Amino acid sequence: MPFDGREIRFGLLCGAGADGRWRGWFRIEVGADALRRIGLHPDQPTARVRGGSPPRWWHAAGERYAALRSPRP
Repeated sequence: MPFDGREIRFGLLCGAGADGRWRGWFRIEVGADALRRIGLHPDQPTARVRGGSPPRWWHAAGERYAALRSPRP
């Protein structure tokens, strides 16, 4: 791994949403100097979102594919 333990942090938050279903969120933080060391930095044009989100059919197809590949209980 290109980062040591002091340069990367992980966070996890779990809890019930407004609808009562459990949700989980995670966050990964890497120090800016560590990113620059491997050639990444916030000023790169590819570091920003370009264009809109994929079309709805793309998301639906991905969910169908994932449901086919995941084992059913």
